[in-house]
This record gives sequence, structure tokens and C-alpha cells, in this order.
Amino acid sequence: MYMHLIEDGMSITAIHKKYGISHRLLLTSWHKYQEFGLISIKKGNSFKVNSYIKKQIVRDIEDNHITLHAASQKYGPSISIIETWLKIARRDGIQTLDIVRKRGRLPGMSRPRKNSKPLTELEKLQKENLELKTEIALLKKARALVEERNARLREIGRKPSKD
Repeated sequence: MYMHLIEDGMSITAIHKKYGISHRLLLTSWHKYQEFGLISIKKGNSFKVNSYIKKQIVRDIEDNHITLHAASQKYGPSISIIETWLKIARRDGIQTLDIVRKRGRLPGMSRPRKNSKPLTELEKLQKENLELKTEIALLKKARALVEERNARLREIGRKPSKD
């Protein structure tokens, strides 16, 4: 829709102001649209980039002083991801682009697995004891908070609630 508005003569700045779309995103999308057509700006055209391509993009920007926009047009990744790679390469060195971070939850952050074997009587009692201790600690904390609130209300001359 936005590309058709630009084709009809509306400026990128006017579209940015009217619809709240990022000016840089509109500009990038417009250039991709002009060069490759509508297929280039549709969602889902992402691709995986290996460390060699990341380094090549960063070196091209650093050595040839090309803009982020031009690098995005030439290689395909978005300006924001190229900015991230540049920041990492400048801060920690270009070799750090080789490091591949695992995605998703960290080990140990998943839900606890259900035990297939039944608990012994001792384990059941220990679990119940822990739950009761936790409940008591929570009730003590709640009582302390209520008493603190009541004390503050008495200080300023108001009566505490009867709850």
C-alpha cells in the first residue's frame, strides 16, 4: 500500500508522518521495491547468514565506506542487523562474528519434568513440609505489610481498615 502511495506522488516523509511508519524502513522498502519489485518487500523473505557473509559485509562497509542502506541493498539483511554486526565487530573484533549464540531458553529454564516413578512416603512428606514452610513465610510477609500500612495510617491520624 505504501509503495503505491509513493508511486502516486506522496512523499516518504508524508507517509511517515501520516501512518507512523519508520522513515528509514519506508526508504529501504522503496529502494528494494524499485530494484526487485513487490516480492522483495513481502514478509517471509528472511534468510540465514553465516559468519563469512557477516564479515564480508562488515569489511565492505569499513573498507569501502559504503552506507548501511547500500549494504542492505547489496547483501539483503536489514539495516538494524548490519548495525548490530558493526557494533559487535568494532567493540570486540571482527572474529567475534564467528560466535553463534544458541537461541531459545537456557538449559535449566524449562518446566520441571514430571517424575515417572512415584514418590516415597518420606519424599511426599518433605515436599508437603516445604510447601507449608513457603505458605507460612508468605503469610508472615503479608501480615508484616498490613501492620506496616496500619502503622503509617495511625501516624497520619487515620484509622486502619478492618480487613
